Amino acid sequence: MRIALLADIHANRRALEACLVHARSAGADRLVFLGDYVGYGAEPNAVLDLLMAETARGAIAVAGNHDQAVAEERESMVPDAETAMAWTRGQLGPEAREFLSSLPLRFEDETRLYVHASPQTYPPWIYIREGRDARRALEASRSQTVFCGHTHLPALHGITATGQLVSFDPVPGVPIPLPRHRRWLTVVGAVGQSRDGNPAAAYALLDTTRSEITHLRVPYDVQAAATAILDAGLPPALAARLLKGH
Repeated sequence: MRIALLADIHANRRALEACLVHARSAGADRLVFLGDYVGYGAEPNAVLDLLMAETARGAIAVAGNHDQAVAEERESMVPDAETAMAWTRGQLGPEAREFLSSLPLRFEDETRLYVHASPQTYPPWIYIREGRDARRALEASRSQTVFCGHTHLPALHGITATGQLVSFDPVPGVPIPLPRHRRWLTVVGAVGQSRDGNPAAAYALLDTTRSEITHLRVPYDVQAAATAILDAGLPPALAARLLKGH
């Protein structure tokens, strides 16, 4: 089975559509969405319409911190994120709000665990930025493999049978074996708001038969997505960040 793993869409319809087309062309059998579908971007309703359609067809989706913030107005964010979230709340109708509020924080699928941030206690939403964060996250779960987003930076960490931590910076398009005698945590990168200096959308494709994962980058019309942010009256810094990929 090939599982497409998509996180941090952030109301970026164009990036999501490009990744969905790419995943299907790559033979994805299942879609898994790892949270943060709204916030920052200008098309939350279009993104949620796509997600609701995909989950109705069997896709898996878990909640992210921006998704929960739609209902929890007291959640603290940086000023531009607060501005975008206040705007997003004004855009969403009852069906979209209900969809976001119904999402689980985690989903276990055989030996795989899907979360937005770390499987550690919520809240807070813990960022997995380095190896020691990944170790704590894996120690908080019994699953063989954990998949998450939240940092917007693709990464792969593993723990050997002897407890040694190994970490990789994935190269786009290059499959990485996931030996089953190790436990693994993958941060899949961001579909809708890259922060590694590459503006292209990021997602990952897991091949469960071959036990390997491939991190992928997909070009899309970044300029149009940035223009939509400006046209919506959202902070210009959010548009600039899309263009720079940082």
